[in-house]
Amino acid sequence: MSFTVIIPARLASTRLPNKPLADLGGKPMIVRVAERAALSGAAQVIVATDHVDILIACEKYGVVARLTRSDHPSGTDRIAEVAAGLGLAAHAVVVNVQGDEPLIDPELIAATAAQIVDGVPMATAAHAINSVADAFNTNVVKVVVSKHGRALYFSRATIPWHRDGFAQSRQSLPSDYVPLRHIGLYAYSYAFLQTYPTLTVSPLEQIEALEQLRVLWHGFPIAVHIAQDAPAAGVDTPEDLERVRQFFKD
Repeated sequence: MSFTVIIPARLASTRLPNKPLADLGGKPMIVRVAERAALSGAAQVIVATDHVDILIACEKYGVVARLTRSDHPSGTDRIAEVAAGLGLAAHAVVVNVQGDEPLIDPELIAATAAQIVDGVPMATAAHAINSVADAFNTNVVKVVVSKHGRALYFSRATIPWHRDGFAQSRQSLPSDYVPLRHIGLYAYSYAFLQTYPTLTVSPLEQIEALEQLRVLWHGFPIAVHIAQDAPAAGVDTPEDLERVRQFFKD
């Protein structure tokens, strides 16, 4: 299927200043992300940025980039602005790839895009959690999925809660228990991407600090692609940056 990848990239970062421009093997991180996204088979890959320095860095390496307003509250709003100028059809698929994922699996991008079908305007991805530490880590977002592959709920809490298993022990995961970790990759129909910024913030979203809960709260379905393996970690900390630099050095 045909889809467009748009990568939101803000220059400001609390923990890693100028993160999109961090050098990875001689190229800026944002360029590495765009190169990985291009391997997914996307019809086009575009960086949506709030800063001219990122625009210049992308153009130097032949990556298409567009300047956006600087006051967008989220990356979703930023890619919606860029998508609006592309002349896409209402049913066209747009994938939001985070700008700090230089090791993202191109096949994961394509598989998530493929989840967008009639009646399902948004999709994301998940993988099995095998670590008890991750299951109880509030920084690891979990998702519960229906038999139809649709998200029932996202939470920082341990969901679903294995009542009997955890009553006996919380030192290991019960043998019949496979919670799912949410992967921060999103696909949308173009029509829904333009609808999203108009949706009011939901109380669930504010409580959990999870933007995707706004979509469920308003009654829109989210398809979930279950990946076989955990994706390579993105770059959130200086330690992450050094780890990824070693990958490109090797």
